[in-house]
Order: sequence, then structure tokens, then C-alpha cells
Amino acid sequence: MKHLVLVDGHHLMYRAYWAIPRTLKTNDGRQVNAVFGFASMILSLLKQEEPDALLICFDAGEETFRHQEHAEYKEGRAETPDDFYEQIPLILECVEACSFLHVSNEQYEADDLIASYAHAATAAGMRVSIVSGDRDLLQLADEHVRIIVPHKGYNQAEYIGPKEVEEKFGITPLQVPAWKGLVGDASDNLPGVMGIGPKTASRLLQQYHSLEGIYKHLDVVRPKEREKLLSGKEQAFFCERMAQLVCTIPLPHPLDSLILRNLSAEKVVQFFRSCGFTLLLKRFRDVLESPYGQKIFKGVPAEWDCGPHEQMTLFSS
Repeated sequence: MKHLVLVDGHHLMYRAYWAIPRTLKTNDGRQVNAVFGFASMILSLLKQEEPDALLICFDAGEETFRHQEHAEYKEGRAETPDDFYEQIPLILECVEACSFLHVSNEQYEADDLIASYAHAATAAGMRVSIVSGDRDLLQLADEHVRIIVPHKGYNQAEYIGPKEVEEKFGITPLQVPAWKGLVGDASDNLPGVMGIGPKTASRLLQQYHSLEGIYKHLDVVRPKEREKLLSGKEQAFFCERMAQLVCTIPLPHPLDSLILRNLSAEKVVQFFRSCGFTLLLKRFRDVLESPYGQKIFKGVPAEWDCGPHEQMTLFSS
């Protein structure tokens, strides 16, 4: 069974930006902390997961169908610093230097693209790992799909399948949209049902399985909860619909094009050298010297220049 890794590109970029000191710059003065952190996590991912196939999914930065349904969708988030956006072109250059395919869609979020690829891949007999910290993606967890949440870069990654979703939230993965319909999601500016918290939502879904089931049994629900549910019914179903991922987007890249083979090692080396990423060059050499690296990369450089650099002192601890 081939292993496909789907990467939430923007999640990795944000995590990298805030994890690595913003003082990290190239010799010509370009800020590259997000680029370095992103590339570092990709190297760790390759080493630990050894995927047969990989795709990086990005948000297009446009208003999606959810914004059209809810004008205030995702409003209230903190402003993203300009020096984050300035690094996105270089991160895309890094992805292309690694010969990885990437995708975005103006009508949909990266989560929807991930859901569509996960659905197609499992139908084709692949197992899927999704690298992201977005809770919406937990609804995709099943016997063939797991969610990987990076921690400490990627070194303490958390692996989440159906069992972990149930242990953490008291619900099944398929109940995640209904749970968010009740609880809401502040990060997406979805209010849910006022006064219904996570524990109450989990208990109600354990008893009645779905929003429809809960509302069919309002006569036996606790009076205070019944009142809240009645006043928030429209919001509950609306927020559930907004949290439901789309699994039917036509795939811009066919699954077989995602297979990692004959990737150019030289392009990766050139990119890391252009940014002065000496530490990443050494780590990439370790990947190339592994049986997995030899299987997916070609054109291994005969000589390596991994000399001292100021970034080594910053990140060698």
C-alpha cells in the first residue's frame, strides 16, 4: 500500500515563521526564517515518514465559497506580518526546487483540496498522512487516513487517528462538523450555539449521534440546554455546513503524478546554498545517503560544501 503525504502548506509556513527567529537573513539581507523552518520540517517529514507520494496544498488567498456564504468568515484573526508574506515566493521556490507538486484553488481552501485528494487516494488503495494542525481535518481520520500535527518542528509530531479523536474529543471523526456546529470555531469566526461548550457538545453527540438526532430529541434534553439549542438551531446547522470539507474537487494533478521518483538533488542543493542554509545542506546529505533518499533522488552531488555559516551557530543547539 503506497503512502501519500498531503501537506497543509500554509499551516507549515505559519508554524515555521513563529518558531524560527525573525533575525535569520541571507547574506544579501533577505529574511528567511519561515523559509528555513518550512524546509527543515519537510526534511524531517521525508526522513520520518518516507512517503511514496507527496503533495503540498496552499490557500489561494482569495475569497472561497465559504466567504460567499458568510461574509464575516475568518474575520477577527490577528493581522499577519508583512515579512511573512514577503517569504511566500521563496517558499514556493523551495517547493519547486524539491520537485514537489503543489496546488491551490481560488474557490476552495487547502483543507478541501486535502480532503479531495485523501478521498481519491484511499479509494485507489493508498494510505494517507495529512500534515496539519487544523482541527477541521480531523473529520478525515479513518483506518487509512491519519493526521500528523507537527510539534518542536517535526521532532515531536502527534499522530491522530479515529481512536485519538475519540479519546481527545469524545466523538468520532465523522461527528467533527456537527461538534463544531455546536461549539463553533473562533479562528473561523463561526459562533456555534451560544452556551454550548465542548463537553456538552460531545455528550449530546454521544447520545444522539448527529445534529438532526439532537434536535429530534429536544423533548428529553435538559431544559437549559434545550433553550440554548432552540435559539441557536439555525447557527448550529450553518456552522456544521461551513465546517464540512469538500471531498469532490476534480484533482488538478492525477495521483500517479505525485509519486516521488527521480527528484533532482542538485536543485535542492543549489537552493539551500543560495539561502546559506548550511545546516539544512548537512541534513539533506543525510537524507540522500539513506536507502529512501537514494530511491527518490537522482543527481547526487559529487562534492559537498557544508562549511561553517552563521546559521549553524543559531540553530545547532
